[in-house]
Amino acid sequence: MQTIKNTLAENLTGAHSLAPESGKFSLEDVPDLSGKVAIVTGGSEGIGYGCTHTLLSKNVSKLFILSLSEDIVDDAISAIRSELGDTAAEKVRWMQCDLSDWSKTGDVAFQIAKETDRLDILINNAARGIMTAQLAKNGIDQHMAQNHIGHVVLTSHLLPLLKKTAEQGNTVRIVNLASNTHESAPKETKFESVEELNKDYGAMAQYGRSKLCSILYATYLTRHLTSAHPGILANATHPGVVETRQSSEHIFEPYPLGGYAMKYGMAPFKKSQFEGCVSTMFAATTTKKSGQYICPPAIVEPGSELARDEALSEQLMKLTWQVVKEKTQAASEGCPLKEY
Repeated sequence: MQTIKNTLAENLTGAHSLAPESGKFSLEDVPDLSGKVAIVTGGSEGIGYGCTHTLLSKNVSKLFILSLSEDIVDDAISAIRSELGDTAAEKVRWMQCDLSDWSKTGDVAFQIAKETDRLDILINNAARGIMTAQLAKNGIDQHMAQNHIGHVVLTSHLLPLLKKTAEQGNTVRIVNLASNTHESAPKETKFESVEELNKDYGAMAQYGRSKLCSILYATYLTRHLTSAHPGILANATHPGVVETRQSSEHIFEPYPLGGYAMKYGMAPFKKSQFEGCVSTMFAATTTKKSGQYICPPAIVEPGSELARDEALSEQLMKLTWQVVKEKTQAASEGCPLKEY
Protein backbone atom coordinates (compact mmCIF):
# COMPACT_ATOMS: atom_id res chain seq x y z
CA MET A 1 0.00 0.00 0.00
CA GLN A 2 2.82 2.44 0.81
CA THR A 3 4.31 1.78 -2.63
CA ILE A 4 1.09 3.02 -4.20
CA LYS A 5 1.05 6.05 -1.91
CA ASN A 6 4.65 6.79 -2.83
CA THR A 7 3.81 6.68 -6.54
CA LEU A 8 0.97 9.13 -6.04
CA ALA A 9 3.06 11.43 -3.82
CA GLU A 10 5.94 11.41 -6.28
CA ASN A 11 3.94 12.17 -9.39
CA LEU A 12 0.58 13.84 -8.86
CA THR A 13 -0.62 17.13 -7.45
CA GLY A 14 -1.80 17.37 -3.85
CA ALA A 15 -0.42 13.98 -2.85
CA HIS A 16 2.76 14.85 -0.94
CA SER A 17 1.02 14.07 2.36
CA LEU A 18 0.94 10.41 1.33
CA ALA A 19 4.71 10.14 1.59
CA PRO A 20 6.18 8.21 4.54
CA GLU A 21 7.50 10.32 7.42
CA SER A 22 11.08 9.76 6.25
CA GLY A 23 10.21 11.18 2.84
CA LYS A 24 8.20 14.24 3.81
CA PHE A 25 9.41 17.74 2.96
CA SER A 26 7.88 21.03 1.90
CA LEU A 27 9.12 24.37 0.64
CA GLU A 28 8.46 25.75 4.13
CA ASP A 29 11.21 23.40 5.34
CA VAL A 30 13.86 25.01 3.13
CA PRO A 31 16.35 26.67 5.51
CA ASP A 32 17.48 30.28 5.43
CA LEU A 33 20.05 30.70 2.66
CA SER A 34 21.57 34.03 3.66
CA GLY A 35 25.15 34.34 2.44
CA LYS A 36 24.81 31.53 -0.11
CA VAL A 37 25.21 31.70 -3.89
CA ALA A 38 23.28 29.52 -6.33
CA ILE A 39 23.01 28.71 -10.03
CA VAL A 40 19.85 27.40 -11.71
CA THR A 41 20.02 26.49 -15.38
CA GLY A 42 16.67 27.11 -17.01
CA GLY A 43 15.69 29.03 -13.89
CA SER A 44 13.29 31.43 -15.59
CA GLU A 45 10.36 29.08 -16.21
CA GLY A 46 8.72 25.85 -15.11
CA ILE A 47 10.42 23.83 -12.40
CA GLY A 48 13.47 26.07 -12.69
CA TYR A 49 11.39 29.11 -11.80
CA GLY A 50 9.97 27.24 -8.83
CA CYS A 51 13.55 26.77 -7.65
CA THR A 52 14.48 30.39 -8.40
CA HIS A 53 11.50 31.80 -6.52
CA THR A 54 12.10 29.52 -3.54
CA LEU A 55 15.82 30.31 -3.30
CA LEU A 56 15.10 34.04 -3.35
CA SER A 57 12.27 33.73 -0.84
CA LYS A 58 14.75 32.03 1.50
CA ASN A 59 17.23 34.91 1.24
CA VAL A 60 19.88 33.46 -1.07
CA SER A 61 22.49 36.21 -1.51
CA LYS A 62 23.10 35.85 -5.24
CA LEU A 63 21.42 33.80 -7.94
CA PHE A 64 22.70 33.14 -11.44
CA ILE A 65 20.03 32.10 -13.95
CA LEU A 66 21.36 30.49 -17.13
CA SER A 67 18.99 30.25 -20.09
CA LEU A 68 18.59 30.96 -23.78
CA SER A 69 15.85 33.58 -23.85
CA GLU A 70 16.17 37.00 -22.24
CA ASP A 71 12.46 37.71 -22.78
CA ILE A 72 11.39 34.84 -20.54
CA VAL A 73 13.92 35.91 -17.92
CA ASP A 74 12.59 39.45 -18.01
CA ASP A 75 9.11 38.10 -17.29
CA ALA A 76 10.46 35.97 -14.46
CA ILE A 77 12.33 38.86 -12.86
CA SER A 78 9.25 41.06 -13.17
CA ALA A 79 7.25 38.38 -11.34
CA ILE A 80 9.94 38.14 -8.66
CA ARG A 81 9.99 41.91 -8.27
CA SER A 82 6.21 41.95 -7.92
CA GLU A 83 6.00 39.06 -5.45
CA LEU A 84 9.26 39.32 -3.48
CA GLY A 85 10.32 42.93 -3.96
CA ASP A 86 13.17 44.87 -5.54
CA THR A 87 15.83 43.51 -3.20
CA ALA A 88 15.16 39.93 -4.30
CA ALA A 89 15.03 40.84 -7.99
CA GLU A 90 18.36 42.64 -7.77
CA LYS A 91 20.05 39.47 -6.53
CA VAL A 92 19.45 37.82 -9.91
CA ARG A 93 22.15 37.76 -12.57
CA TRP A 94 20.98 36.38 -15.90
CA MET A 95 23.49 34.87 -18.30
CA GLN A 96 22.64 33.62 -21.76
CA CYS A 97 23.81 30.05 -22.17
CA ASP A 98 23.21 27.44 -24.85
CA LEU A 99 24.21 24.26 -23.08
CA SER A 100 24.63 22.44 -26.39
CA ASP A 101 27.46 24.89 -27.24
CA TRP A 102 30.12 23.58 -24.90
CA SER A 103 32.79 26.20 -25.59
CA LYS A 104 30.39 29.02 -24.76
CA THR A 105 29.12 27.11 -21.75
CA GLY A 106 32.69 27.02 -20.48
CA ASP A 107 32.99 30.77 -21.06
CA VAL A 108 29.85 31.35 -18.98
CA ALA A 109 31.37 29.32 -16.15
CA PHE A 110 34.54 31.45 -16.35
CA GLN A 111 32.45 34.61 -16.09
CA ILE A 112 30.56 33.29 -13.07
CA ALA A 113 33.85 32.51 -11.34
CA LYS A 114 34.88 36.13 -11.88
CA GLU A 115 31.69 37.45 -10.30
CA THR A 116 31.53 35.35 -7.14
CA ASP A 117 34.04 33.85 -4.74
CA ARG A 118 31.71 31.04 -3.67
CA LEU A 119 29.08 28.67 -5.07
CA ASP A 120 26.92 26.69 -2.68
CA ILE A 121 24.17 25.34 -4.93
CA LEU A 122 24.25 24.20 -8.56
CA ILE A 123 20.92 23.06 -10.00
CA ASN A 124 21.32 21.50 -13.45
CA ASN A 125 17.71 21.88 -14.54
CA ALA A 126 17.49 23.13 -18.15
CA ALA A 127 16.54 20.46 -20.65
CA ARG A 128 15.19 19.64 -24.07
CA GLY A 129 11.95 17.82 -23.36
CA ILE A 130 10.16 14.89 -24.95
CA MET A 131 10.78 15.89 -28.57
CA THR A 132 11.99 14.29 -31.77
CA ALA A 133 15.66 13.51 -32.28
CA GLN A 134 17.77 16.32 -33.72
CA LEU A 135 21.47 17.01 -33.89
CA ALA A 136 23.11 19.98 -32.21
CA LYS A 137 25.50 22.13 -34.23
CA ASN A 138 28.38 20.00 -33.01
CA GLY A 139 26.83 16.89 -34.55
CA ILE A 140 25.71 15.27 -31.29
CA ASP A 141 22.14 14.30 -30.43
CA GLN A 142 20.48 17.43 -29.03
CA HIS A 143 19.08 15.69 -25.94
CA MET A 144 22.51 14.37 -24.99
CA ALA A 145 24.35 17.56 -25.99
CA GLN A 146 22.11 19.81 -23.91
CA ASN A 147 20.59 17.76 -21.10
CA HIS A 148 23.69 15.78 -20.17
CA ILE A 149 26.95 16.90 -21.75
CA GLY A 150 26.26 20.62 -21.45
CA HIS A 151 25.65 20.27 -17.73
CA VAL A 152 28.79 18.14 -17.36
CA VAL A 153 30.83 20.87 -19.05
CA LEU A 154 29.28 23.56 -16.84
CA THR A 155 29.79 21.55 -13.65
CA SER A 156 33.33 20.61 -14.62
CA HIS A 157 34.35 24.21 -15.21
CA LEU A 158 32.80 25.26 -11.90
CA LEU A 159 34.53 22.57 -9.83
CA PRO A 160 37.37 24.83 -8.62
CA LEU A 161 34.79 27.26 -7.23
CA LEU A 162 32.67 24.47 -5.75
CA LYS A 163 35.71 22.91 -4.10
CA LYS A 164 36.86 26.26 -2.74
CA THR A 165 33.45 26.81 -1.15
CA ALA A 166 33.46 23.34 0.43
CA GLU A 167 37.01 23.75 1.70
CA GLN A 168 35.84 26.78 3.67
CA GLY A 169 33.59 24.52 5.73
CA ASN A 170 30.38 24.83 3.71
CA THR A 171 28.16 22.07 2.37
CA VAL A 172 27.96 22.36 -1.40
CA ARG A 173 25.13 20.65 -3.28
CA ILE A 174 24.92 19.71 -6.96
CA VAL A 175 21.50 18.63 -8.21
CA ASN A 176 20.79 17.04 -11.59
CA LEU A 177 17.17 17.10 -12.72
CA ALA A 178 16.32 13.58 -13.79
CA SER A 179 12.91 11.95 -14.26
CA ASN A 180 11.14 8.65 -13.90
CA THR A 181 11.15 8.63 -17.69
CA HIS A 182 14.74 7.43 -17.33
CA GLU A 183 13.09 4.03 -17.22
CA SER A 184 12.27 4.56 -20.93
CA ALA A 185 15.94 4.63 -21.89
CA PRO A 186 16.74 1.86 -24.42
CA LYS A 187 17.64 -1.37 -22.65
CA GLU A 188 20.56 -1.74 -25.05
CA THR A 189 22.16 1.50 -23.81
CA LYS A 190 25.91 1.05 -23.43
CA PHE A 191 27.35 4.51 -24.21
CA GLU A 192 30.04 2.99 -26.38
CA SER A 193 30.16 5.37 -29.35
CA VAL A 194 28.99 8.61 -30.94
CA GLU A 195 26.99 6.50 -33.37
CA GLU A 196 25.02 5.11 -30.44
CA LEU A 197 24.48 8.59 -28.99
CA ASN A 198 23.09 9.75 -32.32
CA LYS A 199 20.79 6.81 -32.96
CA ASP A 200 17.12 7.83 -33.11
CA TYR A 201 15.22 5.75 -30.57
CA GLY A 202 12.10 7.93 -30.60
CA ALA A 203 11.11 10.99 -28.56
CA MET A 204 10.41 9.31 -25.22
CA ALA A 205 13.50 7.12 -25.32
CA GLN A 206 15.76 10.02 -26.39
CA TYR A 207 14.55 12.09 -23.45
CA GLY A 208 14.58 9.15 -21.06
CA ARG A 209 18.17 8.29 -21.93
CA SER A 210 19.31 11.85 -21.19
CA LYS A 211 17.56 11.66 -17.81
CA LEU A 212 19.24 8.34 -17.12
CA CYS A 213 22.50 10.24 -17.64
CA SER A 214 21.49 12.75 -14.96
CA ILE A 215 21.34 9.94 -12.41
CA LEU A 216 24.51 8.23 -13.62
CA TYR A 217 26.44 11.50 -13.51
CA ALA A 218 25.33 12.17 -9.93
CA THR A 219 26.53 8.74 -8.81
CA TYR A 220 29.77 9.21 -10.76
CA LEU A 221 30.43 12.49 -8.95
CA THR A 222 29.64 10.84 -5.63
CA ARG A 223 32.18 8.08 -6.21
CA HIS A 224 34.95 10.35 -7.46
CA LEU A 225 34.26 13.86 -6.14
CA THR A 226 32.42 13.41 -2.84
CA SER A 227 34.81 10.66 -1.81
CA ALA A 228 37.68 13.19 -1.95
CA HIS A 229 35.65 16.28 -1.00
CA PRO A 230 32.96 15.17 1.49
CA GLY A 231 31.56 18.68 1.63
CA ILE A 232 30.30 18.38 -1.96
CA LEU A 233 27.12 16.35 -2.43
CA ALA A 234 25.69 15.29 -5.80
CA ASN A 235 22.17 13.94 -6.25
CA ALA A 236 19.53 13.50 -8.94
CA THR A 237 15.84 14.28 -8.57
CA HIS A 238 12.49 13.46 -10.13
CA PRO A 239 9.93 16.33 -10.12
CA GLY A 240 6.73 14.43 -10.90
CA VAL A 241 4.22 15.28 -13.61
CA VAL A 242 4.40 19.08 -13.74
CA GLU A 243 2.56 21.79 -15.69
CA THR A 244 5.30 23.29 -17.87
CA ARG A 245 5.75 24.34 -21.48
CA GLN A 246 7.28 20.92 -22.07
CA SER A 247 4.12 19.13 -20.97
CA SER A 248 1.62 21.55 -22.51
CA GLU A 249 3.30 22.87 -25.68
CA HIS A 250 6.46 21.04 -26.70
CA ILE A 251 4.78 17.64 -26.35
CA PHE A 252 2.85 18.35 -29.56
CA GLU A 253 6.07 18.39 -31.59
CA PRO A 254 6.59 14.60 -31.40
CA TYR A 255 2.96 13.69 -30.70
CA PRO A 256 0.57 15.98 -32.64
CA LEU A 257 -2.45 13.97 -31.47
CA GLY A 258 -1.18 12.23 -28.35
CA GLY A 259 -0.07 15.56 -26.93
CA TYR A 260 -3.69 16.37 -26.18
CA ALA A 261 -3.76 13.59 -23.58
CA MET A 262 -0.83 15.16 -21.74
CA LYS A 263 -2.00 18.75 -22.12
CA TYR A 264 -5.67 18.27 -21.31
CA GLY A 265 -6.17 14.74 -19.99
CA MET A 266 -3.44 15.06 -17.37
CA ALA A 267 -4.17 18.70 -16.54
CA PRO A 268 -6.13 17.97 -13.32
CA PHE A 269 -3.27 15.82 -12.03
CA LYS A 270 -0.23 17.89 -12.92
CA LYS A 271 1.78 19.57 -10.21
CA SER A 272 2.44 23.29 -10.18
CA GLN A 273 5.98 24.51 -10.73
CA PHE A 274 6.26 24.92 -6.96
CA GLU A 275 5.11 21.38 -6.16
CA GLY A 276 7.42 20.21 -8.92
CA CYS A 277 10.51 21.78 -7.38
CA VAL A 278 10.11 20.32 -3.88
CA SER A 279 12.38 17.28 -4.30
CA THR A 280 15.00 19.44 -6.00
CA MET A 281 14.92 22.00 -3.21
CA PHE A 282 15.37 19.22 -0.68
CA ALA A 283 18.41 17.99 -2.59
CA ALA A 284 19.73 21.54 -3.07
CA THR A 285 19.39 22.80 0.50
CA THR A 286 18.80 20.08 3.05
CA THR A 287 19.99 16.54 2.31
CA LYS A 288 23.16 15.36 4.00
CA LYS A 289 23.67 12.43 1.62
CA SER A 290 25.10 12.03 -1.86
CA GLY A 291 24.52 9.74 -4.83
CA GLN A 292 20.78 9.38 -4.35
CA TYR A 293 17.79 9.52 -6.67
CA ILE A 294 15.25 11.63 -4.81
CA CYS A 295 11.57 11.73 -5.74
CA PRO A 296 8.88 14.08 -4.36
CA PRO A 297 8.65 15.21 -1.76
CA ALA A 298 11.90 13.63 -0.46
CA ILE A 299 11.53 9.91 -1.13
CA VAL A 300 14.72 8.09 -2.06
CA GLU A 301 14.16 5.55 -4.84
CA PRO A 302 16.60 3.04 -6.35
CA GLY A 303 15.95 3.99 -9.97
CA SER A 304 16.06 1.55 -12.86
CA GLU A 305 18.56 -1.27 -13.29
CA LEU A 306 20.51 0.87 -15.75
CA ALA A 307 20.51 3.78 -13.29
CA ARG A 308 22.17 1.53 -10.70
CA ASP A 309 24.86 0.23 -13.08
CA GLU A 310 28.18 1.61 -11.86
CA ALA A 311 30.08 0.30 -14.88
CA LEU A 312 27.60 2.02 -17.20
CA SER A 313 28.13 5.27 -15.29
CA GLU A 314 31.88 5.01 -15.80
CA GLN A 315 31.46 4.22 -19.48
CA LEU A 316 29.07 7.14 -19.96
CA MET A 317 31.57 9.57 -18.50
CA LYS A 318 34.47 8.08 -20.45
CA LEU A 319 32.54 8.72 -23.67
CA THR A 320 31.45 12.15 -22.45
CA TRP A 321 35.02 13.35 -21.91
CA GLN A 322 36.06 11.86 -25.24
CA VAL A 323 33.30 13.64 -27.14
CA VAL A 324 33.87 17.01 -25.45
CA LYS A 325 37.60 16.94 -26.15
CA GLU A 326 37.04 15.94 -29.78
CA LYS A 327 34.35 18.55 -30.42
CA THR A 328 35.93 21.53 -28.64
CA GLN A 329 39.37 22.99 -28.08
CA ALA A 330 38.91 22.90 -24.32
CA ALA A 331 41.84 20.62 -23.61
CA SER A 332 44.36 22.41 -25.84
CA GLU A 333 43.37 25.88 -24.66
CA GLY A 334 43.98 25.13 -21.03
CA CYS A 335 40.32 25.20 -20.08
CA PRO A 336 39.88 23.67 -16.60
CA LEU A 337 37.89 20.69 -17.85
CA LYS A 338 38.01 18.69 -14.64
CA GLU A 339 36.50 15.22 -14.46
CA TYR A 340 36.13 15.41 -10.68
